[in-house]
Amino acid sequence: MGARIRVASYNLRGLKDDPAAAAEVVRRIDPDVLLLQEVPRHPLSGFRIAMFARRCGLRWTGRTRRLSGTGMMTSRRITATDSVDRKLPVALRANPRSYTAAQVRVPGGQDITVVSLHLSLLEDERIRHATLVLEELAADPTLADGPFVIGGDLNESSQGGAWRLLGERLALASPDRPTFPSAQPRSWIDAIFASAELTVLPHEDVVLEPELLSAATDHLPVWVDVLTSPAQ
Repeated sequence: MGARIRVASYNLRGLKDDPAAAAEVVRRIDPDVLLLQEVPRHPLSGFRIAMFARRCGLRWTGRTRRLSGTGMMTSRRITATDSVDRKLPVALRANPRSYTAAQVRVPGGQDITVVSLHLSLLEDERIRHATLVLEELAADPTLADGPFVIGGDLNESSQGGAWRLLGERLALASPDRPTFPSAQPRSWIDAIFASAELTVLPHEDVVLEPELLSAATDHLPVWVDVLTSPAQ
């Protein structure tokens, strides 16, 4: 029968807004995996991130975020490998970029690689980084020997080159609706993609008041439910 897994993606804007509101948003979505962007990176931010994870009812390894602020948290319903950060090349003195990946498993289902991605503000870098992430996943059997999900803040619309690259290799899994800015969403720049081995289930909406969403951070969260194949 396989197993159902919920993957969400959320840009926290460095927890500069209302962390309690952001945690309430996450609790209502109730993800098995939370892909994060703009997690605070400064050396003294570990306590704030750990507190945010506790408020969300999720686990955080504490080992990711230093390269560029991507990271992930997981629920106690699943097992997960330690997440790894991989640096992406950027121009001199440009904002650092990376992606975070791990493998997760829901009881009864197969392993899934999950990836949190925050692409550049520069179009050429976004295309280069999307290409590199797909190539590295394909070349690393410890990460992508099976189905995988990539989600994050792409910093471009569905007409962008990086978005099209991801869409050629993966199926768009999250809904087509604006995600930024949270107070008055106009741009669809956050999305989740899933490989063909996964069945994307019908989207389940969650009650999230506009006031709560705008207080939490400047992005709206996105989430998907996918069905895995049975464990071998």
